[in-house]
Amino acid sequence: MTVAVVTTTVAQTVGGAPEEAALAPGTADWDRHVPAAAVDAKDADTPDAWVPRDPRIQRLTGRHPLNCEPPMDALMASGFITPPSLHYVRNHGAVPKLAWGSHTVTVNGLVAAPLKLTMDELVSLPSVTLPVTLVCAGNRRKEENMLKKSIGFNWGPCAVSTSYWTGVRLGDLLRRAGVAPGAGHVSFRGPTGELPKGDDGSYGTSLTLHYALDDANDVLVAYKQNGRWLTPDHGFPVRMIIPGFIGGRMVKWLAEISVTPGESANFYHFHDNRVMPPHVDEELAKKEGWWFKPDFIINELNINSAVSRPWHDEVLPLGTNAVYPMQGYAYSGGGRKIIRVEVSLDGGLLWRQAEITRHETPTPAGKHWCWIFWRFEVQTVEFARASEVLVRAWDSSMNTQPSHITWNLMGMMNNCHFRIKVHQHVDAQGNMGLRFQHPAPVQPGELGTLGWREEEALARAGAEAAAAAPAAAAAVAAKAAPPGGAALYTMEEVERHASEESCWFVHEGKVYDATPFLEEHPGGAESILISAGMDATDEFNSIHSSKAKGMLAQYYIGDLVTPEQKAAAVAAAAAKPAIAITANGSAPPAAPAAAASAPAAGGELVALDPRKKIAFKLAEVVALSHNVRRFRFALQSPEHKFGLPVGKHVFLYATIGGETVMRAYTPTSQDADLGHFDLVVKIYRANEHPRFPEGGKMSQHLDSLSVGDAVEVKGPVGHFVYHGRGSYSLNRKPATARRISLIAGGTGITPCWQVIRTITEDPEDETEVSLLYANQCEDDILLREELEAAAAAHPNFKLWYTLDRPPAGWAYSAGFIDEAMVRERLLPAGPGAIVAMCGPPPMIKFACVPNLEKAGYSAEQMITF
Repeated sequence: MTVAVVTTTVAQTVGGAPEEAALAPGTADWDRHVPAAAVDAKDADTPDAWVPRDPRIQRLTGRHPLNCEPPMDALMASGFITPPSLHYVRNHGAVPKLAWGSHTVTVNGLVAAPLKLTMDELVSLPSVTLPVTLVCAGNRRKEENMLKKSIGFNWGPCAVSTSYWTGVRLGDLLRRAGVAPGAGHVSFRGPTGELPKGDDGSYGTSLTLHYALDDANDVLVAYKQNGRWLTPDHGFPVRMIIPGFIGGRMVKWLAEISVTPGESANFYHFHDNRVMPPHVDEELAKKEGWWFKPDFIINELNINSAVSRPWHDEVLPLGTNAVYPMQGYAYSGGGRKIIRVEVSLDGGLLWRQAEITRHETPTPAGKHWCWIFWRFEVQTVEFARASEVLVRAWDSSMNTQPSHITWNLMGMMNNCHFRIKVHQHVDAQGNMGLRFQHPAPVQPGELGTLGWREEEALARAGAEAAAAAPAAAAAVAAKAAPPGGAALYTMEEVERHASEESCWFVHEGKVYDATPFLEEHPGGAESILISAGMDATDEFNSIHSSKAKGMLAQYYIGDLVTPEQKAAAVAAAAAKPAIAITANGSAPPAAPAAAASAPAAGGELVALDPRKKIAFKLAEVVALSHNVRRFRFALQSPEHKFGLPVGKHVFLYATIGGETVMRAYTPTSQDADLGHFDLVVKIYRANEHPRFPEGGKMSQHLDSLSVGDAVEVKGPVGHFVYHGRGSYSLNRKPATARRISLIAGGTGITPCWQVIRTITEDPEDETEVSLLYANQCEDDILLREELEAAAAAHPNFKLWYTLDRPPAGWAYSAGFIDEAMVRERLLPAGPGAIVAMCGPPPMIKFACVPNLEKAGYSAEQMITF
């Protein structure tokens, strides 16, 4: 196949960067880049659908966001310098689409002369070019996850790459701005609003000022990789490069450099890149504040090494006693030099030195910022006598790799001896050989086997846990699946993708990555996140149409492992002897029993759990009319609060007629009402309405309950939250309003009532609020007494009704909501005004939205609960 000359890249076509020389196949420049030719099909319908990516990369977190490492053979075949297309990628979210012409880097804080540099101004400053090896702190994490699950995803041994980086020294920029007295740190961050967590949604971290100003440390504000503009995945148009540090300190898409008295306050500076003692689990880290203890932050890389040949599942024939060249890489942090790499074939009794190849010369300050390659020749007969091969490296500070692995909560900085098991192997033709087994490769090998740490984890857990072991099931499936078949995942793998950054779920045996759809979902991200990492078949089928089911296809990423494949994994585990693995001298502790309820901030007891269905018993039923009931459900204790933010709802679950039914409800009670929650429900009985002969399944089910019966509840769910005093958030983005108009139809009054109650019960909440409440007849009006009492007592709350079939002498409006009602009975549109609606979809679509638009409300000001 002919490869065309590349005349422009995405840096020019999308980012508007200055032109560069064309890339021609067969040239050294081409080999340093090997540009991706097109957008990968896996990125279709994701926010990154504009970013070209090499199809060879191994994706570690589904389709989006991209976190990947190259296959070991491709990484090593590239040599000392890694092309950007194969360079490992760690993204916390979507790639920002930034423009060269408008992007700036600000230098502010404790400086005499703040700077705001355009990209053209930045590249005009004196620059340097350095080769630097970048490594993710999670490199080799999968090995730790086989001991005990960390909170990180499975990196293999290829989260390491080397490039030439060109940029301006950070010290030069700081000296140009003039550091003021009192400065102690330099903080830097990417674009705001980029990520879901933290105060401003940015990724940020910091360095000590002393380190930043020391040019011997070669800290760069970089804009080129291997001599060309950065690619989007690697930080276009500008990023930090801090040689010898972990990749997590090198902020991409750099927007701000701030000189500060103390270290960065950014969320990710504290809640990422830490190595805590092995006894600290996620619960203890939060309870005892381990995230904020300075001793456990990671900056410099530790020493590490890995084997590239022999690779996992490689078979060495035993026909002759040949010389086999083992190969691999090693690196260290802080500019320390790798001084030797050693190999042992006898369990560590005797270590022999490998030959080292260096591709860099030390810096003027004597620093070594890059990896080395090593080679060690072994005769076949030596392999045949060995049960395992060990590799370790040493650096100039006499640091070496520990013999045994140590687990930590984030699964970071694993650098134990790289151990390869050696097994006798007979192929289908009867030829004998030796098969090499790596500890925990990203993918099963060519023979379909998994890593030895994965097998040990499976054997240790036994047959019961084997049914959920992701690597074992994936390996068995890989042996059975035809080439090009669907990817296979176990439920445990799916459970690891239960966040805004990576949201997977299962529907009818298929696995879907819903991350790209979170912000687009009409019910808000929480409506999907509530089922993230779970089998959502019942929930999805109970509330979605066939059209919605058809939309799933674009988010499909693979199939769930079948019971037959699990059974094969169990059998494989049973065939191996049980292996006791200890970490730091003791077996990994058993997981603590789940608590009945979780304490919130301040020690409050919260009833709801967004990840689980909770059963609540019916405590009282009050008939408010012939077809309206108030159901009071008891919480776990009289001290519990429900835990539902104002504006959100919960799902109720029941098995009715053999099918799972799920419906959304908003209580009329609030969190201040401890020990219970109330639902005011209109009962839609069978054969009362010709269009709905079966009536309302859930409302009739609730009406059939006796005191002491239970329903399952899960939440909170929803994309709108009213925080009080005009403050609200929509899709987790904060905003304020001085005027809030509400439109409710029928039972849609309950979330509106929550907002009204919050405003009217706070004497300091001066927000104006109006309600236009539509029903068919007067008897359908719910909470009428409460609404009219609130309107009479609070001049900032205006109430109006409209009925389809009004009685004689009706004092309010009649008919469907129209433009005149909107203009006369709601608050005026304009800055500081929003309108929130809850009711039947046809009412919202055909009556509310068109007339609100006529009255001057924009789409951004119209919110559906």
